[in-house]
Amino acid sequence: MAKSDYYEVLGVAKNATADELKKAYRKLAMDYHPDRNPGDKTAELKFKELNEAYEVLKDDQKRAAYDRFGHSAFEQGGGGQQPGGFEFHFGGGGGGGGGFADIFGEMFGEFMGGKSQQAQGRGADVRFDMEISLEEAFAGKQTTLNIATAVSCEPCKGSGAAAGTQPTTCATCRGSGKLRAQQGFFTIERACHTCQGAGRVIETPCKSCGGHGRVRKERALQVTIPAGVEEGTRIRLAGEGEAGISGAPSGDLYIFLSLTPHRFFLRDGANILCRIPIPMTTAALGGEIEVAILDGSRTKIAIPAGTQHGRQFRVRGKGMSILRSSQRGDLFIETQVETPVNLSKRQEELLREFQSLSEDNKTSPASHGFFDKMREFWDDLTEKSKT
Repeated sequence: MAKSDYYEVLGVAKNATADELKKAYRKLAMDYHPDRNPGDKTAELKFKELNEAYEVLKDDQKRAAYDRFGHSAFEQGGGGQQPGGFEFHFGGGGGGGGGFADIFGEMFGEFMGGKSQQAQGRGADVRFDMEISLEEAFAGKQTTLNIATAVSCEPCKGSGAAAGTQPTTCATCRGSGKLRAQQGFFTIERACHTCQGAGRVIETPCKSCGGHGRVRKERALQVTIPAGVEEGTRIRLAGEGEAGISGAPSGDLYIFLSLTPHRFFLRDGANILCRIPIPMTTAALGGEIEVAILDGSRTKIAIPAGTQHGRQFRVRGKGMSILRSSQRGDLFIETQVETPVNLSKRQEELLREFQSLSEDNKTSPASHGFFDKMREFWDDLTEKSKT
């Protein structure tokens, strides 16, 4: 199914500024957040679509690629640059693990059909999708990844030949794996039909792998997810993909990370957003609320008297971890003033008494001012209709 235009998903123009993009994303993400729409699959899909669109458009390089090539910029074999994201290099070989050699390695290009082709016989790259929670993205995690791939056959050590024998050089192509034919002014080159381009012929195939030099096997890999990773981050485990043909180098394993929606928090880069309902009395009289933080701590926020619906409070340094940094983003708390329900008779009487004492327009200046202007507008329309 064709993807929707990212600008249309966010409801903004193609020349929208970064602030306009952020504002539109925040509003829609809050509306379609799974916590506000439990069990609503349509809202869940819309929420994921919003995240995908914003992740591309908020990045200048990704946005430029999208504006030029559309969705094909981020698909295998696309014409434009591939989307950003970090590439992490996995230091260890085999199934043991090891640390990341360089967390900011070369940009993720070859695997997505980019600049260079795989060497002949090199094993295929493997993709693995991993879903992690916002808490895991904040703190980082170490996990064991069980994955089945083609590995080098141990009895023949990847040669494909039975024990005690060796592959022989192909007599047809003399080991080149290619055949050339002259047709007029043109030279045509094709893979050798005898050795299928391998350059070697296996006369006595290994019984374990049938002469392929590879067998399928499940392996356990130790993977470290650094703190601060974002939606769409790619982790490269060099040499942990499919084994190469006839002992050729193995491909790489790429882990694509996605974050599950959180029931309270919404991530915006390094910042965390949280919409918190507060009683009408707290908003009117002031008070204090306590909010949980992703690091397991808590923070108290003073609510001033007269706090309005939608007001935001900023708590510095209590947001997401920032990759390869000791710093953190900020936490934004947005108040959602709750209208009381299920009132007792006495509570209704008190509210009506309060209403009668509020006719001086001082307790609700915004609403009174709005309706005063609305009446002026109506009077102007009425006056114009008479002329």
